Amino acid sequence: MTSVIVFLIVLPLVSFGALYLAQDGLVFPGSPAHLENHALAEKAFPGSEIRIELPDGKQVHGWFIQNGPEVPLPLLIYYGGNAEDVSWVLQDLPRYRGWCLLLVNYRGFGLSEGRPSERHLLDDALFLYDRFSARSEVDPERIVLMGRSLGSGIAAHVASARKVRGVIMVSPYDSLAAVGQKAFPWIPVKLFLRHRFEALALAPRLKMPLLAVLAEQDEVIPAENSWRLIKAWGGPVQVTEIANTDHNNITWGGDYWESIREFLETMRSEPVSGVH
Repeated sequence: MTSVIVFLIVLPLVSFGALYLAQDGLVFPGSPAHLENHALAEKAFPGSEIRIELPDGKQVHGWFIQNGPEVPLPLLIYYGGNAEDVSWVLQDLPRYRGWCLLLVNYRGFGLSEGRPSERHLLDDALFLYDRFSARSEVDPERIVLMGRSLGSGIAAHVASARKVRGVIMVSPYDSLAAVGQKAFPWIPVKLFLRHRFEALALAPRLKMPLLAVLAEQDEVIPAENSWRLIKAWGGPVQVTEIANTDHNNITWGGDYWESIREFLETMRSEPVSGVH
């Protein structure tokens, strides 16, 4: 009986310890570079590929694209998911006509150096915002952030600290800790998760417009976690649910691009007001 009790105590502790040590790889599995997408950008926008040195000396890799003839242009900054090489966005450049785009892979993703962490990703996002919002090609009064899945928490952080015209969130969540706890209810995720991305705590003070795009059958971010953030948002909110899609194929839905196009057009054309 003593052996059984010891086993029941020790086994969970060992399992939790292993998960604690492995969490970086689970939260940030990363993605290799898809070089075929790089060629698309170089052909359409020669010289748009960038390598930026961060304050700690690491370099991140991505693209800054002026997708229109007039200057200055509004700027869309994109933050990808936890297993996403942002170069896939290069396949859809015609959809972002009339905008500058900033696409930068997180540390350890694509061709970017370093190891990702919540602190690094949040600090890097602010550093990149400051650097590119000041460029002459950019209208600093019309900067929109777009975060997908993991990236929605980064978008919330930047929107809470910098001037932002609007925010697009695809498959948003209230906090990574809450999503993880729901997925693994038998594990004390909220106790040991280091990378928490607590977007819900920021939402009430964010007064800029939000477009939230949800997959009808999202198996990764439960609807209740998305709606908890949406209901707490401090500014006007538009919600689009994409029928017959899940977390990974949401972009295939018929209303996905149309809702984003309409929102971006509003951000471009309407008078600036209520900007953080």
